[in-house]
Amino acid sequence: MPECESRLSSALAVWSSQASCLVRATSIADKLSVPLLAAGEPESLRSCFPFLLHVDEKGVALRQGKSEIAVDFTSGANHHRRLHGGGRGQSVARAIGLKSGNIVPSVLDCTAGLARDAFVLASLGCSIQLCERSPLVHLLLQDGLLRASASEDIAVRAIVYRMQLLSLDAREHMAVLPDHARPDVIYLDPMFPEKRKSAAVKKDMAAFHTLVGADEDADALLPLALNVARYRVVVKRPRHAPHLDNCKPDLVIAGESTRFDIYPLRSMGATSCDKRQD
Repeated sequence: MPECESRLSSALAVWSSQASCLVRATSIADKLSVPLLAAGEPESLRSCFPFLLHVDEKGVALRQGKSEIAVDFTSGANHHRRLHGGGRGQSVARAIGLKSGNIVPSVLDCTAGLARDAFVLASLGCSIQLCERSPLVHLLLQDGLLRASASEDIAVRAIVYRMQLLSLDAREHMAVLPDHARPDVIYLDPMFPEKRKSAAVKKDMAAFHTLVGADEDADALLPLALNVARYRVVVKRPRHAPHLDNCKPDLVIAGESTRFDIYPLRSMGATSCDKRQD
């Protein structure tokens, strides 16, 4: 994403609506190299920017008009999916090899995004590393994890404890992973240019396409992942999208709008996976 910094500086400003949050907002604006709008700035100035990163005592949220994107693991869609999403019967759980019994693989999520699937996998017992190279997306996700780690819900705190967020490019991370740290499963869910508009569920992706850009180099992830993962690589794709790196998977789990392309490397046994979960 070489154009990421220029995209942010021209379209995004950090806005602190509370004076008590000015120090944090200033730090965020410096980190992202974008303008800072303090509490009391006129609305006409804020309207000059298509996107605002709003900082207050509740946390950090990306605003576009009346729409808001924030990472919340304690309520909303993430909370509902944790309680009522289907557990190990969910497609993503089956795709990474979470079967009935004691198979609980470690996972490296190379394209963390807002970590919705990662949270599901962590809620089912997986330890998971998340790589996110976009400073903006990383910041939103980090804020959500920090708030969740301070939640009164003990179960949520235990889940996010299993989620380790890294601010780096997954390609660099995989290139230096020692053998003993190789994950059982590598999970890829790269963004790619949307060819058609869709409903509100895609609002966050549309915002990220504007601010961050698509993962034009996503094909390079698959061969690296196949060399690093111990047992399998899983790629999440829109149902009719081409295979990543034009590499046909051995197995596919397809849903109405998405599918999981599965590249098994060797049989996944409960004993081999569970040892690294202790």
